[in-house]
Amino acid sequence: MLIGELSRRTGVSPRLLRYYEEQGLLEAGRGPNGYRWYGEDSVLTVRQIRALLNAGLSTGVIRSVLPCTRGERPEFDLCPDLRALLNRELAAMDERIDGLRRTRGALATYLTGA
Repeated sequence: MLIGELSRRTGVSPRLLRYYEEQGLLEAGRGPNGYRWYGEDSVLTVRQIRALLNAGLSTGVIRSVLPCTRGERPEFDLCPDLRALLNRELAAMDERIDGLRRTRGALATYLTGA
């Protein structure tokens, strides 16, 4: 299918689809006319990418995780390396959340005048 069809079926803009391809997340062949051509499996891949982005993972992490995913949700085949990677990502998120709580507390203090 052409990029416009993939965009229509997934709700993801052609610009983002090209970005996913640049990041090594999505593969496209080229037709004789030079247009990108995507296989039927690309619909599922794009949906998995979107779900993983919504989970807060970067495209770099998704590139590592994507081969271990299955289904739209997606689910993972959790080998020890993948489990360790996801645990590191979760710990990094927890650190960012703690940092936001501290800065929020400082800002709230300014507002209350304490």
